[in-house]
Amino acid sequence: MCDMPRLSIFKPEKGNDYKFFDRNIKEMFTVGGTDLHFHKYLGPYDQGNTNKDGPATATQPQYSGDSLNERTIQDLLFLENRDRKYSDDVYIIRGIYNVQDIDFNLSQFGMFLQNDTIFLTVHMNDVVERLGRKPMSGDVIEFPHMKEDYSLDESIPIALKRYYVIEDVNRAAEGFSQTWWPHLLRLKLKTLVDSQEFRDVIGDATTEGSVANYMSTYNREKTINDQIVANAESDAPKSGFNYKQYYVAPIDERGNIRTDNVNSTDRVSSDKPINATIDTPAASHYGFYLDGDGVAPNGHPAGFGISFPTSNIDKGDYFLRTDYLPNRLFRYDGIRWIKVEDSVRLTTTNTDARENWKTKFVNASGTTTINGLTVNQRQALTDALKPKADD
Repeated sequence: MCDMPRLSIFKPEKGNDYKFFDRNIKEMFTVGGTDLHFHKYLGPYDQGNTNKDGPATATQPQYSGDSLNERTIQDLLFLENRDRKYSDDVYIIRGIYNVQDIDFNLSQFGMFLQNDTIFLTVHMNDVVERLGRKPMSGDVIEFPHMKEDYSLDESIPIALKRYYVIEDVNRAAEGFSQTWWPHLLRLKLKTLVDSQEFRDVIGDATTEGSVANYMSTYNREKTINDQIVANAESDAPKSGFNYKQYYVAPIDERGNIRTDNVNSTDRVSSDKPINATIDTPAASHYGFYLDGDGVAPNGHPAGFGISFPTSNIDKGDYFLRTDYLPNRLFRYDGIRWIKVEDSVRLTTTNTDARENWKTKFVNASGTTTINGLTVNQRQALTDALKPKADD
């Protein structure tokens, strides 16, 4: 009696059966697939050499040599790879996916793309042979057959390209042959957006002639924002409360409001002469927050300079000191210069020309040297409070 060999489709080695299936599946992609331009992710830029995201720190080490690759994590605190480096070479691979209509989901609050995710199937061995590794999250794929040749903006000299970034890579369920070996990879793709991570692929939106300059909405959004700010400046030229359209009643020597000629066109009688001391208000505001603008009340003239005048001074005269920060309005009472208000009402646009502590201190654009280390005076808390190595 002889024993027959056990029948089994599965074989522990990738033999001729596996190669036969793999060649046929590859041919299916060659015949029926579409070309895809593959931008290979190489890893983050060396922070110590390029200084793209500041100097090397404990959470953003200075990698070098073989330690700088596609598995390297640039920011160990936020687990991000912001400054990504992509290969200068573009690899051409074949892939298959189901074309979908791009619709907006109107059932939620706001407008969301319903089908901005694509599941792409590629031949595993063919991709690995061309790239030198399997696809991974962060790789960018351009769909050349999805170019927009008929842009509404006739000034754009190129066809607008369609880019996607890989979010996840898995083995496709339909890619297992009868021998139980996988042959296909299923890539989850999301639409690429203009951000710091993909500057190597599409360039910078602020650079004339770059792909991002034509595709990104950055310049248009910046123009819209500038117009909104300009309109806001027109509607509310300065911050705080405006009271200059109101008349500020002067007071007498006892601090009482003078009503000599209120609602009357008659001049004040000779026994109550008018003098600058009591006819120019000693205060010009009503106690509102941030209401001072350095302008004398009731339209009275005021001088200005970096020091008080020493001649031709009358009681009740106003003077604006421009060497104060912010500028300060004073009133002369015959003996001394008394503070009236500070010019704290400023334009709402945050520019360096605004003379107050917010622009000169909080939003300072200079640098300061502390213990031999030069740091920016204005920086985010995430930069100022970075953990440092405890040696």
